[in-house]
Amino acid sequence: MHLEGTPSDDLPIVLGTGQETGQFVYISLSMREPAGRDAEYIAWHSLDHRPEQHRLPQLRQSLRVVATPACRQARAANAVPFDGIDHIMTYLFSAEDGMPGFYELGHELDNAGRMPLRLPLVGFVTGDLAGKVAAPRAVAGADVIPWRPSLGIYLIIEQGRSSAADLVQVPGVAGVWWYHLNAVSRDDLGEVGDLQVTYCYLDADPVEVAGHMTQVMQDRWQSGAVKGLFASPFYTIVPFAWDHHLP
Repeated sequence: MHLEGTPSDDLPIVLGTGQETGQFVYISLSMREPAGRDAEYIAWHSLDHRPEQHRLPQLRQSLRVVATPACRQARAANAVPFDGIDHIMTYLFSAEDGMPGFYELGHELDNAGRMPLRLPLVGFVTGDLAGKVAAPRAVAGADVIPWRPSLGIYLIIEQGRSSAADLVQVPGVAGVWWYHLNAVSRDDLGEVGDLQVTYCYLDADPVEVAGHMTQVMQDRWQSGAVKGLFASPFYTIVPFAWDHHLP
């Protein structure tokens, strides 16, 4: 739809009322459940585990997305071990000091029998916010793009670091946040000091957006400034239709 009025990022007084404080990200990258219990896992995580995390005062936002077979086919990069990714869970914190409480809460829920099912883990990464930008047509400012309803994301993992601001020019991309990683759980995920993860928040069908993204990604990587390791569309989970975007 067409949204009228001046974009927030062009309104100093609006920006002066407050800026988003989410600066640290925790990203869990997982494969499909071996026995096909993905929907069961998503329902448990969405109704039990994920809500409990919002007890943490440093947690600003959380997002779960999933890849369909069509998403896999639309990937512009799919290097090992990232090729195993079908589920992504993202927690956005105000700062890294939220992590001790995050781990303690998970431990206590596990002790209480509240973590009955796990997905095979590709790995997890953490990072610091490096940049954010909103498409002018989105009207809402870059600070609040993660809270704007989205149909999904286009996630990019790159070796090297470079602004992703130009990606808001791609049709269907409402805004972009990107992070410089500072920790990974597996050595084969890459060298921490040289990895960037970018979230493109989408208000059009993710697979359709991926059709525009493929050439954009190839052009971005052609210079050699950054190397594409993974680039894929994902769908946002539909509450109470847990299997909506599963094979």
